Amino acid sequence: MTNQPQIIELGNPILRKTAEPIKNLAEPQLQTLIDYLLAAAETHNGVGIAAPQVGVSKRLLLVASRPTLRYPNAPYMPPTPMLNPRIIAHSNETAKDWEGCLSVPGIRGLVSRHREVEVEYITRNGKTKRQIFTDFVARIFQHEYDHLEGKVFLDRVESSLDLMTENEYQKQVISSLPTR
Repeated sequence: MTNQPQIIELGNPILRKTAEPIKNLAEPQLQTLIDYLLAAAETHNGVGIAAPQVGVSKRLLLVASRPTLRYPNAPYMPPTPMLNPRIIAHSNETAKDWEGCLSVPGIRGLVSRHREVEVEYITRNGKTKRQIFTDFVARIFQHEYDHLEGKVFLDRVESSLDLMTENEYQKQVISSLPTR
């Protein structure tokens, strides 16, 4: 890995592979990979990222919700690395909203996601944790979890009419949002 975090893009076969479970939590490269994901999310204004997006097919994702240029009204949540995450339960209620992806630059899509998910994961310190995420943070988790399953948000868009460029998204959607 280079000093400047690099994101792989749609078309790279690693994005379509099911990521491998992390078996050795004491592996020294694991902490380096977590730090790399933290840096990549920060550098690229991401609110989440998964290891496959940096070319590593491991079941590791990061949720880092915060207001950014891409998501100005995102709630703040401390960056949270999640090893071997899994969805325990989810609400029946879903919501459609716009998503983008660091690995699919320049495109936004309207995607339906569960409003609430209960998840279990291992922290970077080796502790098992359960949490319930709602709304935008639940959306981030599900989006990043999809990367571990070899999926991208485009796979969940119902119609090509639910796509727009990043520039049009900024003009049509972001410019119409109330400021906090």
